[in-house]
Amino acid sequence: MDAQEIQTAVARQAAVAAEAAPFVNQRDPARVLGLDGRPAVSRRAPIWQDVPDEKWNDWRWQLSNRVNDLEEIEQILELTDEERAGLAAPDKFRVDITPYFISLIDPKNPDDPIRRQVIPLGREQAAFTGMMEDSLAEDRHSPVPGLVHRYPDRVLMLVTTQCASYCRYCTRSRIVGDPTLNFNRKEHEAQLDYLRRTPQVRDVLISGGDGLTLAPKLFESILRGLREIPHIEIIRIGSRVPVFLPQRIDDQLCEMLQQYHPLWINLHFNHPNEITPEVSRAVDKLTRAGLPVGNQSVLLAGVNDCVHIQRSLVHKLVENRIRPYYLYQCDLVEGSGHFRTPVGKGLEIMEGLRGHTSGYAIPTYVIDAPGGGGKIPVMPNYLISYSDHKVVLRNYEGYITTYEEPPTYQQHDRAACSYCQNERSEPGQSGVLGLLEGERMWIEPKGFSEIHTRGNTEAHRLQDPAKWIPFGVGAIEGSAGAPLRVIESGPVAGSGEERPAPTGEPAPAYGPGEEPRPREGEPTASAHGELL
Repeated sequence: MDAQEIQTAVARQAAVAAEAAPFVNQRDPARVLGLDGRPAVSRRAPIWQDVPDEKWNDWRWQLSNRVNDLEEIEQILELTDEERAGLAAPDKFRVDITPYFISLIDPKNPDDPIRRQVIPLGREQAAFTGMMEDSLAEDRHSPVPGLVHRYPDRVLMLVTTQCASYCRYCTRSRIVGDPTLNFNRKEHEAQLDYLRRTPQVRDVLISGGDGLTLAPKLFESILRGLREIPHIEIIRIGSRVPVFLPQRIDDQLCEMLQQYHPLWINLHFNHPNEITPEVSRAVDKLTRAGLPVGNQSVLLAGVNDCVHIQRSLVHKLVENRIRPYYLYQCDLVEGSGHFRTPVGKGLEIMEGLRGHTSGYAIPTYVIDAPGGGGKIPVMPNYLISYSDHKVVLRNYEGYITTYEEPPTYQQHDRAACSYCQNERSEPGQSGVLGLLEGERMWIEPKGFSEIHTRGNTEAHRLQDPAKWIPFGVGAIEGSAGAPLRVIESGPVAGSGEERPAPTGEPAPAYGPGEEPRPREGEPTASAHGELL
């Protein structure tokens, strides 16, 4: 065999190998690789640089090495005076942060959005109008300890008071984090016994605390107990463990969970910075185990009170196969005063999402009604009145409640927000968002009367060539600059009632998809002899 034949054979083998190579989906966030060619990882604080990967990726090690006092945290972050005051407060809500999660914080930025969620401030101790210990009246709707039966066919089952880390705006801060108020097997059995005797309950939400912090065998015994009750159709898990501790979502856990379907899980991301490569891989495991995954965010001043941050968040969620479910107004709970925004801020964000992005990427904006009224969507059917200091709401039962607005609110700083400075361009369709962001002071209702009579002569915004310049690419030569063709309206071609062409001009010929709008009252697709 000469050299030419050898080269030909080698080339043929290479071609066969290339054809046989498996497809690698570079868009899948769970498959992102780092510069070393291994699965990408997020930042690790210098204090833990020498910890072996085996320990760092062990969820038990992460829980055992949480940081919680001023001296430890000061080794990781450059603390402000107000943060020192918050950490030194004797009666503060519990602080515990996993090494993984605190490593995501920019140590030099006091306004880091992850930092604001887990590092206490001195102002956390300040009272505010409308503040309550149990703002959702859960204790009043609790037939047995740890079980909240507020809605007709579903219950909330609190199985622990412990979390992987503790959010500073926690709704259940009255009990969460306190080991002396924890629930045990005896109370779990009392909860299950109530459910066995209450056949109208078909849906159980497991929360706490966070059930995924329990010992695996104990958590599985709760799932098995629920699955043995015939009328329990759906089991849901509410958890922030995949955010604080993605290492917990391992193959062993997913194999256990998929035995107890139908099983759903709702996570809790508030900011795009929380969605790391480790989180993407954890969520990928959950979805491959058959769990539909949703997300519940809380609207927080200084964290995510910006339409551009919220849009980036929902896009990253959907990219990871997580369905945005709720956007909550911050509850009237102790310690949360500095996180609260006006309801108008939430409405502004919803205006900036709806129509500006995919429908399945838009959460429902809700207020968990003070006094136990449940989750109330902030929309016309449920919003009775909105004054400068109070919102009046009606729930599905006709229960009327009020939500006290914060007397002061520091507006989101657009000039300092990287998301606002790099907002997505939307030529020709800013709409109401343009009013909210100061792009204009009014929208002039030009052509409204003409539109009503179908005689509008102004070019529609979709005929603006700038609208069709590919985002992030710029104008393609020859694709912009000339107005798009205007299709005139008139009788449908082939109906026998064509509008006569002006003298000397041929009758218009329409290509596929260019047929004009049918006459008033005529079926939309009559030109094709069919009905849609």
